[in-house]
Amino acid sequence: QVQLVESGGGLVQPGGSLRLSCAASGTIFSIYTMAWYRQAPGKQRELVAHITRSGGVMYKDSVKGRFTISRDNAKRTMYLQMNNLKPEDTAVYYCNAPNAPMDWGQGTQVTVSS
Repeated sequence: QVQLVESGGGLVQPGGSLRLSCAASGTIFSIYTMAWYRQAPGKQRELVAHITRSGGVMYKDSVKGRFTISRDNAKRTMYLQMNNLKPEDTAVYYCNAPNAPMDWGQGTQVTVSS
């Protein structure tokens, strides 16, 4: 059974940084394009960034230059380095495979506030 576990969230001041991790089990992680999503209170879940199995990346315009997505296929783990965080980045962050959706994990809360 596929399981996705997100971690690394927390409370940070504007301008701060966090590194999120997404650990996958029960699947051949390396074959999938993987993505980070986020859902803010009262809003729909949105795609933040994705990374193909070969390392090609795409970012939502509002996070370009601040967020970096990466993956370690040997560890079945994907990362999201988030720098210069803004209050509007506050959300629960999730990972999944956009082309082969798996059961959603519990997400990790990111709160950007002074």
